[in-house]
Amino acid sequence: MRKIFFAFSYIFISVILFSCATASGTALVTGTQREATNPENVIIYSESPQNYDVIGIVTATSDSGWTEQDMLNYAITELKKQAAKIGANGIIIENMDLITTGFVMVYGVAVPVGAKQVSGKAIFVKEN
Repeated sequence: MRKIFFAFSYIFISVILFSCATASGTALVTGTQREATNPENVIIYSESPQNYDVIGIVTATSDSGWTEQDMLNYAITELKKQAAKIGANGIIIENMDLITTGFVMVYGVAVPVGAKQVSGKAIFVKEN
C-alpha cells in the first residue's frame, strides 16, 4: 500500500510541475525591422556569419521538458519565433543559462525548479 501511495504521489507531483511548463520570449528591435519570416527558416549561429545586419536582441525562457536539453530545445524554438517576428533569418547565440524559477516542496524538502534562458542577436544574413 505504501508503494502505491509513493507512486501516486510521484505522478501527482510530476503532473503539477509539468502542467505549468511554458516557454516565453521577447524581442527588442535595435536596428531596421523587416517583414516577418518563418521561424523554421531561422538559423542558429554560435559565431558571427559574414555580411549581416543586426535587427535586435531576442530572449527566451522555458521550463518545459523533462531534461535540461528539452528545456533548451523549447527555449530555442521560442527564440526563433521571436526573431522571425522582427524579420530575422538568423540568431547569434550570446548567452545560455539554467536559472532557478522557484521551489516545490516534496516530502518536506524544497526542490528547486529550473528553466533554461537563452538570448542572442537577431540578425538578417545577406546573400553574397
